[in-house]
Amino acid sequence: MTTTTNLDERTGLPQEWLFLLKEHPREDWPGHRNLGPLTEFWLARHNGFRQLGADLDTILTDFREQRLPVNRFGNLFAPRLQQFLSELHHHHMIEDEHYFPVFMEAEKRLVDGFELLEGDHELIHHRIEAVIKSANKLFGQLQTKDRDAIRRAADSFAGVSDTLISGLMRHLDDEEDLIVPVILDRGERKLGLS
Repeated sequence: MTTTTNLDERTGLPQEWLFLLKEHPREDWPGHRNLGPLTEFWLARHNGFRQLGADLDTILTDFREQRLPVNRFGNLFAPRLQQFLSELHHHHMIEDEHYFPVFMEAEKRLVDGFELLEGDHELIHHRIEAVIKSANKLFGQLQTKDRDAIRRAADSFAGVSDTLISGLMRHLDDEEDLIVPVILDRGERKLGLS
């Protein structure tokens, strides 16, 4: 693992923040006595973001490689993108406003880690805004029927989207590595989450 905390460069969290993960490794999470319904729901939401991100990437790739016609692309892609971005923004707001303060209070040694995750959220929010701007340009070009302009807009969108999704995937893994071990160590009820 790298020691950088930059979202685009890191390959995991600094080792000094992973002391609870060493006690509660991922392979022990399923079936752990403290894995409660809220944590299971939260992990399912993360997996939903992973799946929807992969679905969006597949649809965009099919469109860019001309396996998906223009009219079908817009109908498939636009509602999924809107759902993905809207739910992601809402999810991060809940984490920042409710859950992270609980975890920071519960485990003071990880405050810097939770602050890093909050910083990720801010960066991801800016990337969401860039994706929206680029998507609007792409959807505007779809109306023109100009194949070259559509291709350029799709290529531009792909770059912006890849930046968002790759950073998000790193963030989700890191967030789980920090949060789930705290919950497994303390329990949802003791943390005031249930």
